[in-house]
Amino acid sequence: MRKPRGIRSGRLTRGHVAATAAVAALVSLAVPGCTAASDEARSPDGTATTGSAAASAAAPSSAEPSPTPSYALSTAPRTIPAVREHDPARGPGWKPAAGARIVVPPNDAAALADEGRLLAGELRMGFAETADPRPGDVELALGAKDSGPPESYTLTVRDGRVRVTGPDQAGVFYGTRTLKQEVKSGGRAPEGTVRDAPAKPQRGLNLDIARKNFSVGWIEDRLRQMADLKLNQLGLHFSDDQAFRIQSDTHPEIVSTPHLSKADVRRITALAARLHITVVPELDSPGHLGAVLRAHPDLQLRDVQGRAVKGAVDISDPAAAKLIDELLREYLPLFPGTLWHLGADEYQALVYRDPQASFPQLAQAARQRYGASARIQDLATGWLNDRADVVRPAGRVPKAWNDGFFTGGVVQAAKDIQVEYWTGKENGARPPLEYLREGRKVVNLNDEFLYYVLGQPNQFTYPTGKRIYEQWTPLVLRGTTPVPAQYAAQILGARLAVWCDLAGAQTPAQIAEGIRLPLAALAQKVWDSRPPQPAWTEFKALADRLQPPA
Repeated sequence: MRKPRGIRSGRLTRGHVAATAAVAALVSLAVPGCTAASDEARSPDGTATTGSAAASAAAPSSAEPSPTPSYALSTAPRTIPAVREHDPARGPGWKPAAGARIVVPPNDAAALADEGRLLAGELRMGFAETADPRPGDVELALGAKDSGPPESYTLTVRDGRVRVTGPDQAGVFYGTRTLKQEVKSGGRAPEGTVRDAPAKPQRGLNLDIARKNFSVGWIEDRLRQMADLKLNQLGLHFSDDQAFRIQSDTHPEIVSTPHLSKADVRRITALAARLHITVVPELDSPGHLGAVLRAHPDLQLRDVQGRAVKGAVDISDPAAAKLIDELLREYLPLFPGTLWHLGADEYQALVYRDPQASFPQLAQAARQRYGASARIQDLATGWLNDRADVVRPAGRVPKAWNDGFFTGGVVQAAKDIQVEYWTGKENGARPPLEYLREGRKVVNLNDEFLYYVLGQPNQFTYPTGKRIYEQWTPLVLRGTTPVPAQYAAQILGARLAVWCDLAGAQTPAQIAEGIRLPLAALAQKVWDSRPPQPAWTEFKALADRLQPPA
């Protein structure tokens, strides 16, 4: 795939920025009065002048001519995530001014008008659809589809104007996020050209709305925060043992109070789409279904002694699959994104010392369907594959937690199901390399770095931005040891996950503040996997400026 200039195999050169600045400094020292022909000069009172007017203002009539001051070579903008390449230049840069507009060419208006109006409101500027930008304007435009990788953009500040282009809407949108941050962090966008693209295609936040109810407004605030950080994925875990949090017309008996109405969900997904964020729903099964089982106790899994297994449906009962599939088909139109999370984690039948003896009905069903050597794990894998078969025809790519992928059985999980790797500790969970060697695509939710578990039960501790920034990369899938870099392309990205195990441990406001810096650090590391240049203290100060504590 063609890459924009300066992006080579996913790496951009930082060094040439510093080198160019050093050469320019030496030239300035050697020839103090030398300026580029296109440079503006400044009059003694600090106002910008050009051409002969600048020369006249700078040269006293009765004294020996003095050198005309030139603009310093620009430095890279201060943003989160940091831009991956900046070509410096001499000039005043750009900042919003009276009468300046955000403009979109008419040919691109259908695609970019929303982005333009959003930026205009944020920078308190006008908006226009025109092919003729004026001095001071910001132009947004689509480039050729092969002009760069997905979500990339080029932002050029020159001659008092700004131009943002990208091969797709998301790239142009991220260019507007950079411009917004440039103005907020430094008062203006520096002269020169930014070329930027993400290292990972999946970057985001996972939110447990089943154990704790969150308002629509709170979720929308997180979406706006994520968008400014160029994060593009919000996972919604909406069903668990504690509650089922989205309105259902097919099975209203399972829905908890309070919950999100379908109108609420449409409002959330509509905002997410405008901010180029995909909402990934998770209807977890065949475990974590306690809220469903309260309304359908006949589907409850019981062991050989008749004891109920927490949150688990009896996957040998066709009625259990029928109910879950009815819910999946009901919700597919509600979530228009391309990804769907099927859960598959922590099916408690498989933590028993001898599942085959403890659950003879499951063992028998496994043998009947998959042959004499099949075991209960094969029946669980078949359940996962069957649910993937439901969402796949609707154009969805299925996901599942890594402990739902088993080895050594007669049934294997479908190859297109993405692995959401969170732990190596649960039954069935294996080291990350085993999934990668199978050729599977993996998303990083390392529970030692990226799990924000309310109340910190089971030896969890709240993640910190500093630790993520200094010690974690997408290659660190489990514990603190990275997998070999040869597998980097199979690791699609990462999400910070909020789990509400002890729901009352923090208020929504405390959660928002608690994840603010971890999200910023994650955004940096999934946008550019290389070690960041600024020290944590400098990064934190910038984060506090761009997204201040509540």
